[in-house]
Amino acid sequence: MTPPNFVILYVDQPQRSGAFYGALLGREPVESSATFVLFVLDNGFKLGLWSRHTVEPAASAADGGAEIVFALDTPDAVDAAHADWAGRGLKILQTPTNLDFGRTFVALDPDNHRLRVYSLSDGEQANGEQK
Repeated sequence: MTPPNFVILYVDQPQRSGAFYGALLGREPVESSATFVLFVLDNGFKLGLWSRHTVEPAASAADGGAEIVFALDTPDAVDAAHADWAGRGLKILQTPTNLDFGRTFVALDPDNHRLRVYSLSDGEQANGEQK
């Protein structure tokens, strides 16, 4: 089986969420309609935003059931991202904090999906190997 390369979030207003993610990711969507917006990132990963009112079969997912995660290289980069996102008016659920895996914070998108930013502790890499 091939690894996943596409995540779809169910959103209330795809165009509103598309504008939010366009500004956050610094890019335009490759597809945009009243019910669906699609971004393709530089690494090929796809982020879809589908209207929770038109998805079939109907979804009953609750807010905050998953996270989109952004890995950064340093704790200072995490703090800088937090300052940037807070300055943009994103709701911050968790301010920058040191947890067992490293430095992290959590923000929310307009539909209350969690957006986690983190940098691993010294000596660890994103794939779990030691440096």
